[in-house]
Amino acid sequence: MECPHLGSSVCIAPGSARFPQGSPSSWCCSVCRSNKSPWVCLTCSSVHCGRYVNGHAKKHYEDAQIPLNNHKKTEKHEKIQHTVCMDCSSYSTYCYRCDDFVVNDTKLGLVQKVREHLQNLENSAFTADRHRKRKLLENSSLKSKLLKINGSTTAMCATGLRNLGNTCFMNAILQSLSNIPQFCCYFKELPAVELRNGKTAGRRTYHTRSQGDNSVSLVEEFRKTLCALWQGSQTAFSPESLFYVVWKIMPNFRGYQQQDAHEFMRYLLDHLHLELQGGFNGISRSIILPENSSISAGSRCCINGTSTVVTAIFGGILQNEVNCLICGTESRKFDPFLDLSLDIPSQFRNKRSKNQENGPSCTLRDCLRSFTDLEELDETELYMCHKCKKKQKSTKKFWIQKLPKVLCLHLKRFHWTAYLRNKVDTYVEFPLRGLDMKCYLLEPENSGPENCLYDLAAVVVHHGSGVGSGHYTAYATREGRWFHFNDSTVTLTDEETVARAKAYILFYVDRQATSEAEKL
Repeated sequence: MECPHLGSSVCIAPGSARFPQGSPSSWCCSVCRSNKSPWVCLTCSSVHCGRYVNGHAKKHYEDAQIPLNNHKKTEKHEKIQHTVCMDCSSYSTYCYRCDDFVVNDTKLGLVQKVREHLQNLENSAFTADRHRKRKLLENSSLKSKLLKINGSTTAMCATGLRNLGNTCFMNAILQSLSNIPQFCCYFKELPAVELRNGKTAGRRTYHTRSQGDNSVSLVEEFRKTLCALWQGSQTAFSPESLFYVVWKIMPNFRGYQQQDAHEFMRYLLDHLHLELQGGFNGISRSIILPENSSISAGSRCCINGTSTVVTAIFGGILQNEVNCLICGTESRKFDPFLDLSLDIPSQFRNKRSKNQENGPSCTLRDCLRSFTDLEELDETELYMCHKCKKKQKSTKKFWIQKLPKVLCLHLKRFHWTAYLRNKVDTYVEFPLRGLDMKCYLLEPENSGPENCLYDLAAVVVHHGSGVGSGHYTAYATREGRWFHFNDSTVTLTDEETVARAKAYILFYVDRQATSEAEKL
């Protein structure tokens, strides 16, 4: 939006303002010292945390307005300051008085000058960090910073993602998907698409809710992000171009508030599937699975039309079986799925850690059994029996008619009460290898012993108490090693640490499909 308050609020000049030391994206709040979501006031250059951390940036604005309550509004006091601030990570500008993001600038172009200055500071910090790491590599202590694997020495090669302001939900999903080989390789091998030309070519795009730009491609930005994550750079990648596209085509995720990672994953996969079919934004990107694809035709699952890599990898089929308890009429329905949402059985919901002694631990098998067990529908879910010609009591049971190449399991940790969405913090034990899905199949006798075994590829974890707060991280395996992805920080970890995590989303890869892919 066009903000009318820039003239009275943007008073700092890059040459004279006193900014903190270091990279702007890691500046600390002057009140709580948090380095998450830093914002700089464009009136006084003070740095505070965003509203979804501790909200000191907004409080700074509110405190500046207090003197106005004790005076009559004169022309002098109409000039309210400290209303405009800039995100130190994405360089987006926000006005608290307008309560929206800003796209215009002052007559002297001060906003753009501050933006360029912060970007230069960030680049300088990255350059200094590279020099420091280069010296470390030249140092004799290099051996302690490398890993011994099968007798050979290998350096860490996983890349982190910068947090653009409560975007950990997106980062955790992107890191998980990037470590699913068949899915990731397909996008990395796609040809690049040039969307911008003329005046916008080569220029950085600053996303705002008010910008109008239909020439966006989720597939293209997703491809670029996956390529960046596999370049082996130790400098975190900033996914702001992808986030800009997300804002454009997924309005639910606009802004910088915390979001549900599972909801984001479903929106992301659905929109990738739609665009790959060539049906979004008018962009000609009809990329259907080629005939020479390593994904066999028999494994493809169609959702909303033609099959794409999304449905070929994640797509499975459920059989929903409903029986009328009055006349015994049986109804069968086949439903495609990209993931399965599993309840944590109520008897385990008070058990928060693996080592508690009050009864057995909840396992992933308990959740799967609860999902597929015969269930009597309650009064609010009465089945319309076509034979009885009225709603009757009935039972329901799910069978898996077709397993996907990648089995995505979502544990329902958030439940609505009267007014709040509470979190179920129960520890659920899950296998890292050899998850056997044969007993949940509709026709298990038609599947070989290796066809139903799955190995864990990635785990998304939610830390905190509520869906609108907390923090998301991910664990993923790459080249035989487990990594913990915490936004821009990537650390090596071990299987025991992964197994102790309170999983929110689990990504299991079909063992047979993995073996076939490795042979190619």
